Amino acid sequence: MNQSNPNTLLWAIALILGFPFLIISLGELSHRFQRQGKAIASTLNIVRNLVLPVLVLMLLLQYILLVDKNSNLMKGVQTFFWVCLIHGALSLFNTILFQQANIDTWRSRVPKLLVDISRLFLIIVGIGIVLAKVWNADLAGLAAALGVSSIVIALALQDTLGSVMSGIALLFERPFNVGDWLKVGDLVGQVIDINWRAVRLQTLEKEMVIIPHKVISAEIIRNFSQPLRLHAERFSIGFSYQDPPNLAKKVLKNTALTTEGILTNPEPQVFTLSYDDSAINYEVKFYIEDYGNLEEIRDTFVSRIWYAAQRHNLNIPFPIRTLYHYNGPTYQAQGISNKMAQSLQSIPSFVPLDREADNLHTLTTGIVLQHFGKREYAVRQGDSGQALYIIISGEARMLIKNNNGEEEEVLRLKVGEFFGEMALFSGEPSRISIQAVEDMEVMTLSSAIVNQMIERQPSFAREIGQILENRRRAISSL
Repeated sequence: MNQSNPNTLLWAIALILGFPFLIISLGELSHRFQRQGKAIASTLNIVRNLVLPVLVLMLLLQYILLVDKNSNLMKGVQTFFWVCLIHGALSLFNTILFQQANIDTWRSRVPKLLVDISRLFLIIVGIGIVLAKVWNADLAGLAAALGVSSIVIALALQDTLGSVMSGIALLFERPFNVGDWLKVGDLVGQVIDINWRAVRLQTLEKEMVIIPHKVISAEIIRNFSQPLRLHAERFSIGFSYQDPPNLAKKVLKNTALTTEGILTNPEPQVFTLSYDDSAINYEVKFYIEDYGNLEEIRDTFVSRIWYAAQRHNLNIPFPIRTLYHYNGPTYQAQGISNKMAQSLQSIPSFVPLDREADNLHTLTTGIVLQHFGKREYAVRQGDSGQALYIIISGEARMLIKNNNGEEEEVLRLKVGEFFGEMALFSGEPSRISIQAVEDMEVMTLSSAIVNQMIERQPSFAREIGQILENRRRAISSL
């Protein structure tokens, strides 16, 4: 050790008093910034927990314990101090330039990959300065050795380095972010990670695909999430030449509007595409907000088209040449009568429908069989009532909106029960909605048929009135 230093006492007093004061002050300041949500609090923690203690240790060894500056112990402490100082400086640099940057500035658009590479470069430069100043290392010889080694490593890792450089260029351009849905070539997936070498996508099949930056930069990229999260999906279907195009387009549009997940703004569009051999082809263009839900929304929409087509007597031709034996209205009415005869078995006994086979043809002129898919609405709150519906198969639930605009279930309707009587007899818009719990088939009785039934059997009106009153009480209770 060196000879006694006359300033040793002053250094000892300064360290004894200054170190606790600085520790407490930095702790309070860091806690205040942390409560305010400022990123600089992490830098203050580094200074308080690393830089300051190592600095005090270095001053203690040099000015109080008088350790030789050229000793390995002193050089080791100085090296550790410079490493901590470089770490704190880089943290402050990153906080000021990038973490506190406004969204619309260039600093917020700098990729994290480039920031990490810049940090690595500055750390290497800092280590070189420390080796030169503290350990008196020959930087010229070290630089020459590193230069030769770098050439060899670059030649061995040229593909990897190519991906890194492509990644830097790609991230500067920022064509996509984590969470975006992309189509790269024939592959569709959601970005779950962007690192220094590759992009990781998760496909709709929940499989992870790793695409190197060098590969993805050479592909055409379709981003389904930018600039808007809206995605337009198209679906084509054909209807018979016997079905009016305006009716077909109206049915398709209404089906899209009532499908959960399809946006009403912008609203779906329906186009007549072409007149082919067996059908008139139509295309539905609808919008969804999250591409990840496309398969579920598309499945629901396509399934409901079949039910809507059945309810509106639209025919979806087979994609083959089909020979139809059609003998006019008599043959068609016979088929409807046979189906009606099977459905009458589910009708309650108090409903005065003529079940004689001879009278079925007359009966079918005012009765229609309709199908509704799972979660489809047979009646919506606010619709005008023009018919009475009797459930032939399936199950439905009666819903009403509460004060918050949310639908609450009033009761369940099973086979043989009917609905639509409130709007039909009051002449007012429906106060309730009817939604199919599962696939449901209903027999729709026109108002003229219902009036004939009441004239034939007045007790039917009393049955309806009693059911109507019970349902009104259930609705009033909510």
